[in-house]
Amino acid sequence: MNSRVPEISGFKPLELTDQAAVSEALRLDPPMTSELTFTNLFIWRRHYHPQLAEINGCLAVVLTPEGQYPFALPPFGAGDKAAALAGTFKAMAYAGLTPLAARVDDRFVEQWLDKDLYEVSPEPDQSDYVYLTGDLISLSGRKLHQKKNHLNQFTNNNVFGLSPLDRTVLDSVLEMQESWCRMKQCALNPELLEEDLAVFEALTHYTRLGCRGLAVLIDGRVQAFAIGEPLNPETAVIHLEKANPEIRGLYAAINHFFCRETWAEFRFVNREQDLGVEGLRQAKQSYNPHHLVEKFRITAR
Repeated sequence: MNSRVPEISGFKPLELTDQAAVSEALRLDPPMTSELTFTNLFIWRRHYHPQLAEINGCLAVVLTPEGQYPFALPPFGAGDKAAALAGTFKAMAYAGLTPLAARVDDRFVEQWLDKDLYEVSPEPDQSDYVYLTGDLISLSGRKLHQKKNHLNQFTNNNVFGLSPLDRTVLDSVLEMQESWCRMKQCALNPELLEEDLAVFEALTHYTRLGCRGLAVLIDGRVQAFAIGEPLNPETAVIHLEKANPEIRGLYAAINHFFCRETWAEFRFVNREQDLGVEGLRQAKQSYNPHHLVEKFRITAR
């Protein structure tokens, strides 16, 4: 693929001014997958270069990452999603792109796809891990016993405080992210650099995006933070979670405290996908997910 971002007729680059339209369409058509929030699309826009159009009463989004093949997300909103997908594929073909949709949940596949017109294949590395919020708060039972021990190690060995993310701690959160990146040598890892930029975007526009966040402070300095938002009426999604890896039990602590302090009214917490990374897969499986949101790729027959 050419590294130039393709232009798709009728589509425009996603901007902060699109927040109201995207959020309203998602309110009318609550999503299941972690990709489908304005925050997620916006903070990763410098990597994925999302382009947006209204088609058949829905919003269509095509992601055009540089050096990778463009793909559409499933159209969302109150309109005809089957017609919106067909219109998206037509626009992609007109732009010289092979029509492709990805990160499509099984509900969309079952309700809106004509199997005679489309080929469907699974994307197991993109499946979202979804947990019972109560499990992540209580950490009770044999399967979560080790996580409970990690949490106890942290709480028993540290004097700490909790703070919602607001203007009083955002600068300290940015400092913690910079320190984390130095520790992980982000400059040598393109993927970590992209993530660092997404964190910067989330923190810089935090108030406007309307997310919820929590920080763990030790000696007045942020040592862990997490950012998320409601995904649908019964599910919260965690977009970002970082902790000082040198402090034992801190990752277990920020996970537990964020769910307890912020998401207790939601039945589920979506902690996004493992991307096929073995260490990430093991970490997500170790929290005993309630279920996975399976995703699929769609091509025209």
